[in-house]
Amino acid sequence: MKDWFKSGSPWIWLNGGAVAISMIMVIGLIGLIAVRGFGHFWAADVALIKTTDHEGKTSVMLGELVRSQTIPTTVARDAGYHVPEGIDLVTRHLIKQGNRDQFGRDFIWLLGLGMAPFEYPEDVYVIERREWGNFYGQPVALLRSGETVASAAETDFREQLQAAVTRSLELHKRIKRLEKRDIGRINRDLERLRLDERSLELQDPPAAVRNAEEQRIEERRAVLDAEYAVLRQELDLLYTETKRDSLRMRMSNDQEVDINLATIVRVTAPNAMSVPAKLGQYVERLWEFLSDDPREANTEGGIFPAIFGTISMVFVMSIMVTPFGILAAIYLREYARQGPVLKLIRISVYNLAGVPSIVYGVFGLGFFVYFLGGNIDRLFYEAALPSPTFGTPGLFWASLTLALLTLPIVIVSTEEGLARIPSTIRQGSLALGATKAETLWKVVVPLATPAMMTGLILAIARAAGEVAPLMLVGVVKLAPTLPVDGTFPFVHLERKIMHLGFHIYDVGFQSPNVEAARPLVYATALILVILIVILNLTAISIRNHLRERYRSASD
Repeated sequence: MKDWFKSGSPWIWLNGGAVAISMIMVIGLIGLIAVRGFGHFWAADVALIKTTDHEGKTSVMLGELVRSQTIPTTVARDAGYHVPEGIDLVTRHLIKQGNRDQFGRDFIWLLGLGMAPFEYPEDVYVIERREWGNFYGQPVALLRSGETVASAAETDFREQLQAAVTRSLELHKRIKRLEKRDIGRINRDLERLRLDERSLELQDPPAAVRNAEEQRIEERRAVLDAEYAVLRQELDLLYTETKRDSLRMRMSNDQEVDINLATIVRVTAPNAMSVPAKLGQYVERLWEFLSDDPREANTEGGIFPAIFGTISMVFVMSIMVTPFGILAAIYLREYARQGPVLKLIRISVYNLAGVPSIVYGVFGLGFFVYFLGGNIDRLFYEAALPSPTFGTPGLFWASLTLALLTLPIVIVSTEEGLARIPSTIRQGSLALGATKAETLWKVVVPLATPAMMTGLILAIARAAGEVAPLMLVGVVKLAPTLPVDGTFPFVHLERKIMHLGFHIYDVGFQSPNVEAARPLVYATALILVILIVILNLTAISIRNHLRERYRSASD
């Protein structure tokens, strides 16, 4: 036994076991997040639930079973439930009943006492709406301008309904295209004309120049007003078309409700769907989650703006932090005179890496946004004041704040890479007649590139998951536009962005509908983890390529 301990084998097994346990915990955590999050997109069956209370009254409800739990009877009685004596434990079920506009809430707890076995009628429809969440009920008729055009008893009712829903979705896309692209372009042009008028007031040019410019502005405004009138007429016609069709549904309490198809995203009958059909809808809903905009206070819809904002912020941050971090490390390692001042600078760099991120956010808000942004507005965007352009949180200031946050990481990693380059390589280059600058930039720096990429990888991993400083310098709950679009100058660094980390915080802790937001928190968290892994793997592949390229030189 002593020889076994002296051989070091126990410590090898101990380290291997610790690594295995860590891997199991990480994989288990990611698996839990994936099951809890991505399970939300599966078309769950809708149950017809019949319960009888202690007074003999029977109630009927339609809904999805979310989860069940066993609780003590004292807890159930404290919650207002009637539980007979002699029972210690009861089971309660969380049911997603939907129809929030009718019942006032999406979710309700029901005790298992007096509950009949669940039934799953095939004529139950789930209607996913743009507002008020899901609607559960049984179809009655398809209406057009208030008149019945198809009854639920007809054999081709589902085909007619699906055709009407498809038409409504196409109208909705056309409306959004007109509002965002065409009318949005006109509004931007009108805003430029307003700024041009304001610039004339501030510059006070000669009368001839002023008159010519004012005439140009008025002519252009007249053209834009005429274009807007045509688009407004077309938009009004489309809105009128969307109000034509509606679906009459019967709820579990036999009350009938008319739902305008313009508010409907999808209509399904999950109890009558096969597994392949549900799988196809699962892929469709998952893609919508990744590619659509959020709605319903971020508890419905997609997260594409958050994904795009996170990626764009990481790229802008990487572009800014990489050259500054590498140049600072090169100066500290290759040019700065060794002494107490340099030691103090290095200690300061190491300490900056441990400063809480919220401190960087406060600094970014005060210095970058208010000081730099405010002065930029006064110098270059005076016509837009008092509405700030760069004097308000945005993508550029958020990226710059994170660049400052991750700068010590890049500096330290680059310095370590430069320190690992053998002195014989430097001496050999100098002996062949190269200058110090040529040796540095053509020999030393290329060999240290993998270490620089390591610093960038660590910076990306740190920046992509930060939330606290971004809340102060550019991230918002819902961004109206993306920072990149087809409008000149195409990249708008002054715009506010959405971020996956802040989206998780907002949905998880600020949502008015906690139960509806819970699966989206898990799904968004998994997307953030996957995004960070993809960014890191991309940087790692580049680093490995550079390492293989310079392996022979370093040997």
